[in-house]
Amino acid sequence: MAYSVLLVEDDEQIREIITDYFASKDGVITVETASDGDRGLELIHEKEYDLIMLDVMLPGTDGFSVCRYIRAKSSVPILFLTARGREEDRLYGYELGCDDYIVKPFSLAELYAKITAMLKRANGMTVSRVMTCGKISLDPVKMTVTVEGSPVDLPPKEYEILKYLMEHKDWVAERETLLTRIWGYDYFGGDRVVDNHIKKLRKAMGSAGEQIKTVISKGYKLTDKN
Repeated sequence: MAYSVLLVEDDEQIREIITDYFASKDGVITVETASDGDRGLELIHEKEYDLIMLDVMLPGTDGFSVCRYIRAKSSVPILFLTARGREEDRLYGYELGCDDYIVKPFSLAELYAKITAMLKRANGMTVSRVMTCGKISLDPVKMTVTVEGSPVDLPPKEYEILKYLMEHKDWVAERETLLTRIWGYDYFGGDRVVDNHIKKLRKAMGSAGEQIKTVISKGYKLTDKN
């Protein structure tokens, strides 16, 4: 089986080294490249990839933001390939939904082995892990939401908020936590933006919107009852 991988990396030498190395193998993995985050997003819009490799420090849209955008729409495997090896950076990458994190400098053989293993593992995951809570169902693979079986079309931010609440149902999601997870560490706006999007989410969910409870002075939580 042939796989298509996207590498988003601003270092031309690294792009060439990885592309040449993968091409020198058995030809199972084809690598396309983008030199900045904005071009990476354009390519992601244009076609589907089996795996995405991301640098963090990119011109234009940074790698963390690209990862956040992808995870709002897709479960495609993501691997960060970056010089930022601090523990907080790695942990943040995993919080955003990356599957692995390799710090530069790296072994090409190890990178190829990791990518091959991730692709094989992802290819074997044929069953969607549909999350349910009360009237609400969310399929993170197909990126679909239903309320009592009827489809609900959500904008990206509302989808991300609902997905986080589904993943942490019955837990209190503080406004600051939602800001960090959905908008990122570099967002400078106030936490009222969370309240505004929660209001829109509740309206879009119809009767199931009542499952999103306000926790005074803290944030929100999702329960299975109205």
